[in-house]
Amino acid sequence: MPKIKVFTAEHHDPWFNLATEDWLFKNFPDDHHVLFLWRNKPCIVIGRFQNPWNECDLTAMDRDGVVLARRQSGGGAVYHDLGNTNFTFMSPRETYDKDRNFNIITKALAKFGVIAEQSGRNDVLVGGRKVSGSAFRMAATRAFHHGTLLIDTDMEKLPGYLTPDKDKLKSKGIRSVASRVANLSEFNPNITHDSLCDSIKEAFFETYGQRCEVEDLTIARLSKEPSLYATYETYADWQWRFGSTPQFAHPISSRFGWGGITLDFDVHEAIIQKVTVFSDALSVDFIEFLHSALPGTKYCIEDIRKVLYDGAKEFSTEKQAMAADVADLIEKELA
Repeated sequence: MPKIKVFTAEHHDPWFNLATEDWLFKNFPDDHHVLFLWRNKPCIVIGRFQNPWNECDLTAMDRDGVVLARRQSGGGAVYHDLGNTNFTFMSPRETYDKDRNFNIITKALAKFGVIAEQSGRNDVLVGGRKVSGSAFRMAATRAFHHGTLLIDTDMEKLPGYLTPDKDKLKSKGIRSVASRVANLSEFNPNITHDSLCDSIKEAFFETYGQRCEVEDLTIARLSKEPSLYATYETYADWQWRFGSTPQFAHPISSRFGWGGITLDFDVHEAIIQKVTVFSDALSVDFIEFLHSALPGTKYCIEDIRKVLYDGAKEFSTEKQAMAADVADLIEKELA
């Protein structure tokens, strides 16, 4: 008989939850099947190979306190809030079966009278509308399948955070595909996070023909795990969330009183590799300065502004103002 474990999380920090998932995946016994249930405060979670500047409206997110998180698995960008329940199944690689996992989810929904079906490789549909999306990860001896379940997510937030100007960037990363989505509460208003989690746990126990104690992964317990805290620091770090972005090109243009300018950035892992500058400005030395000063700089406005301001100190007051104009332009476009 297979061995099972069930965990829940009391906290809603997306970086901590993703770190906990990663820590569980790396530390659970190879012969166990694991269920982990959790949810996050408002955030955007992007796939391992996605470009946050392409997928997200970072200005709107910053304005509303919506954080960015990057997961280890692939797939598209998703919005999480407390109306969204997340599930993670972990299994030994040789007995991993994503269809079994999907059956647990559909069985749990059937307990509420909601008839759901697996669609394609990733999704669960109810009445032709998407209520769940999944992503997957394989390691040498184990595998996981994690996904979302929309219960009463604020649907009005989705387009605001996930549909920026798609003409801004030409990216080599994977772009999200819009889908018709629905909240489970539309089909049964009695579905809540707690009731759905209880139903998933029961379906999990029924599937494996046994029960186990449900372990709550509290902050007090997890704070005693030094490797978990190190993983959390990685997930919270700018370098993981932004610096892991695939190579992309980003052209930025505007016209000022001193002339027009186009900066064509070549960015890899969130570091400016090269910038080609086109301009009709008369200040050749300033344009040459932009060519040479920006490569090697982190692709965030704080670092770019510092490089421009520090480098422009050698120029006249007029050219320092030009540097400020360029910094303001880049800040506007990075949003």
